[in-house]
Amino acid sequence: MAGTAVVQSGDYELEIDTGFVQDAFILDSATQGILDGTTYVLDGTTNFASVLGGCGNVTIKRGRQDIGDQFSAGTMSFTMLDTTGVFNPFNEDSPYWDSTTEQPGLAPMRKVRFARYDTLNSKEYLFKGFIVNFDYNFALGGIDTVTVYCADDFYLLAQTYLDELNVSEELSSARITTVLDLPEVAFPIAQRAISTGTQTLGGAAAFTVDNGTSVQAYLAEINQAEQGRLFMARTGDLTFQPRIGNTLSGSVADFHDDGTNIPYSGVGISFQADQVCNRASVTIRGSNNPQVADDAASQTVYFIQTQSITESLLHSDGAALTLAEYLLEPEPIARYTSVQTEFMALSNAQRDQVAIIDIGQTVTIEHTFTTGATTSELAQELAIEGIEHTISLSQGHSITLFTSPTVIVYQLVLDDPVFGIIAPSLNVLG
Repeated sequence: MAGTAVVQSGDYELEIDTGFVQDAFILDSATQGILDGTTYVLDGTTNFASVLGGCGNVTIKRGRQDIGDQFSAGTMSFTMLDTTGVFNPFNEDSPYWDSTTEQPGLAPMRKVRFARYDTLNSKEYLFKGFIVNFDYNFALGGIDTVTVYCADDFYLLAQTYLDELNVSEELSSARITTVLDLPEVAFPIAQRAISTGTQTLGGAAAFTVDNGTSVQAYLAEINQAEQGRLFMARTGDLTFQPRIGNTLSGSVADFHDDGTNIPYSGVGISFQADQVCNRASVTIRGSNNPQVADDAASQTVYFIQTQSITESLLHSDGAALTLAEYLLEPEPIARYTSVQTEFMALSNAQRDQVAIIDIGQTVTIEHTFTTGATTSELAQELAIEGIEHTISLSQGHSITLFTSPTVIVYQLVLDDPVFGIIAPSLNVLG
């Protein structure tokens, strides 16, 4: 099995791009010029250094905790114990020192990737991105440490700025492709997973994109108009999913506390007044005519709680009114907001299943409640909005999934007394 073992969790690999072929043969070098050696070979074999064996905790955070938040850059951080000084950026004898450029190979903006090997020894990436910062701590009389902070490609998009862009009326997904194709952006086509959007964006003069606009900020505006999901997947692909609505039931993992399915160590439950939105106002760019949706019955009970969007990229007042109506949430609903599980408590098959859960997928959470002398169970199917991994070589792997409510529709089943009814909108073909 490849990688480094994490106690009762599996085998993992943390790789950092050194910026050069680190194990290449170099003539006249005392260490890399030894003939017939097996460590340093002609042309070298890899640009990546595997460093997990010298690490403490690895923490990965991706997505968002609440559906009302915008997606931002996913992050990963880890601390390396530098017992021999190989990570010291001033150490010219380090195997990660690039003698050609006289620069440390481990440096900011190098690629970084973290993966887990499943029971079939297949490599599943949990994070891909870039190193943003090395914090080196020289410990007098102790072991030096290096804390490394990383971000996914959203960080690069936030650092990239657009020239003035005259746009045409087009779907949200087409607008994203237009932006990614621009020469000042040039986002790799192989790293795109753009689903077809449902909302048309404006193309009049009012929608012209100003010079100096952040790419990430503008993409967030597109997603605000769509009300979908725009994030970097665990594989490093920029992923766009259309407006969140009814979805076919298809849970990728079932978390239960009754000894069946996947066990969990914690569950978050929310039942809050700030979940309510009973007045929504949406105004498109170039307009002074806000489109307002109200729920009078909810306002009577929960007072007026408003969500407002101005300068929306939607193409018409009609689309803005539809969005305002979509944003209404007239009543607070008790729901599970997160679930946490420890890999130590899972079977090998369950570890493989849980490790690769990603944003936008559906899971089931079931919790047992004591009600007087009896117990009852409540299960909810929920969408994944955010993911946090914490990995320690000695303490194992834990994962927390942050969820949002979703309306599940079911496949139509002929002659079934429940799922065979054609009239309800919750039973659909396909």
